Amino acid sequence: MTGNFRLPFSYVLRVNEIGAGVTRLLVPDDAERVRIVKALDLASLSTFESELSVVPAHLGWTLSGRVKAEAEQVCGITLEPLPVTVDARFVVALVEEADVTPEVEVTLDDDSPDVIEDGKIDLGQYAVEQFALSLDPFPRKPDAEFVQPEEPAEISPFAVLKQMRTAGEGGKS
Repeated sequence: MTGNFRLPFSYVLRVNEIGAGVTRLLVPDDAERVRIVKALDLASLSTFESELSVVPAHLGWTLSGRVKAEAEQVCGITLEPLPVTVDARFVVALVEEADVTPEVEVTLDDDSPDVIEDGKIDLGQYAVEQFALSLDPFPRKPDAEFVQPEEPAEISPFAVLKQMRTAGEGGKS
C-alpha cells in the first residue's frame, strides 16, 4: 500500500500457518474501533468481535466466521444516532494467485473465490468488510419521515415583471 492509508483493523494470517485449520477470535482495541467508526461513517461502535476459521478446501481454503457488534449509525433523515446490532455469519472461498486461471470471467453476482495475495489473508479486513455488508446503507429511524420541501418560487424575468405590475396596480386608486 502506498501513502499513509491504514486499514481500520488488520490481523494477518499467513497461508503456511493454517495447517489443518485455524480459528481466531478478533477483538479490536479502542484505537482500532475508532478507525472502524471513521471508515464506516458510524456514530459509535461500543463492541465488535469476530470469530473466524480458515480450513483447507478442495481448491484453496474456506474462511467462515461470525461478526457481532453493537454500533450506532446516523439516521439519514434526522441525523440522530440509530442503534444497530449485528450478528452475521459468512463463508468466503479463498484461492492463491497461482490457482486462478486468467481466462475466468468474474461478474458481480458470481461466487468466485477471493484471491490471496503474497500468501497472506487479512482476517481483520474480512471482519470489517462483513460488518459493513451487514449495515443498512440508508439508516432511518422507524418514525422518521422525509418531508418534501416546497418548491422554490418561480424566479424568472417574467415573474419579477408580474410582481412589479401587481405592486404597481395596488398603488393606484
